[in-house]
Amino acid sequence: MPMGNSNPKKPGIIDSFRSLKQWVEDEKGMRINASIADVIRQYPMKVNEYYRSLIEAEGDPIWKQSIPDPKELRRYANLEEDPLSEERYSPVEMIVHRYPDRVLLLVSNECAMYCRFCTRKRKIGDRTRNPTLSQIDSAIDYIAKFNTENADSSKPKIRDVLISGGDPLTLSNSELEHILELVRKVPGIEILRIGTRIPVTDPVRITEDRELVEMLRKYRDGPPLYINTHFNHPREITTESRLACRMLADAGIPLGNQTVLMRGVNDEPETMKQLVQGLLTMRVRPYYIYMPDLVEGTGHFRVTVQTGLKVIEHLRGYTTGLAVPLLLIDGPGGKGKTPVMPDYVQRLSASGAMMKNYRGEEFIYPNPRQDEMGENGKK
Repeated sequence: MPMGNSNPKKPGIIDSFRSLKQWVEDEKGMRINASIADVIRQYPMKVNEYYRSLIEAEGDPIWKQSIPDPKELRRYANLEEDPLSEERYSPVEMIVHRYPDRVLLLVSNECAMYCRFCTRKRKIGDRTRNPTLSQIDSAIDYIAKFNTENADSSKPKIRDVLISGGDPLTLSNSELEHILELVRKVPGIEILRIGTRIPVTDPVRITEDRELVEMLRKYRDGPPLYINTHFNHPREITTESRLACRMLADAGIPLGNQTVLMRGVNDEPETMKQLVQGLLTMRVRPYYIYMPDLVEGTGHFRVTVQTGLKVIEHLRGYTTGLAVPLLLIDGPGGKGKTPVMPDYVQRLSASGAMMKNYRGEEFIYPNPRQDEMGENGKK
């Protein structure tokens, strides 16, 4: 049987063209584009009542992230269903093993809300492909077997497991704990991570279920549990999401945030500055800003690399360094996460470096002289 995230939908969820049309006409007094029905047939829609309540106007940053757009069916250059080659790096079902010492464990195809920019757009919402508990157990067996077979070799062991999907917090508490407990027992595992957008899209899942928080609290140590969430816009920081993050932080779980840079959502530097500063007030560390993955159906969200650099330059030096995430490109074809940095190093020579600061001012950072570097000039 599939996992518990295939339960019947909650009241207030919009997941069809008919229910979307009714909501738009009744609540917003507008007409909906009929071609959106074609989008939903290819890329499922689900918007819950909480996230929908954050929409202020058609086309605003919350609307764009959650309501289907006819542009999703346009063909854009260089886009693919699986641009990160996750399927190619999947040695067994539910595992992506791209990096030597860590794996991605995919435990669900369900989310509280289907983001229109999702990197796994090809399968999210497909309930026929939801993993069963036995499939997940088999995936965890792969991790254990890999570490056992390489225990006496110089080959890197799997030390870090990122539990993602879909969204792991759509599972029942017992199902999620079963997964955490099994992964935790694998020899060589040093940290566990959960990737979830629930604090953003459905924070009451956390705030109204203290059993969930107490269960997660048990896994904060040895190996420790980290949670990365996914706020994209300052308006997603609400009273409810603040409480959800506070409860997780109070349980001793470090929180990070990964943001996708998107046209018309958060590509204005001041918008991103408000977001990262707001995250720190919730004890959520801004971790990554991703350039959009080259995912089929998301081309209308894409921005240039120059736009990403402009955003980072607006943060570096103009807010606390703790609020400045790394700007990353996740390389097509499984090439991995690569940082994109403004050109602060102007020139390098044996004598040192010519640098440029956030205000564009140049200065020299000298290297130590050979006679200052210890015996025989060694470092």
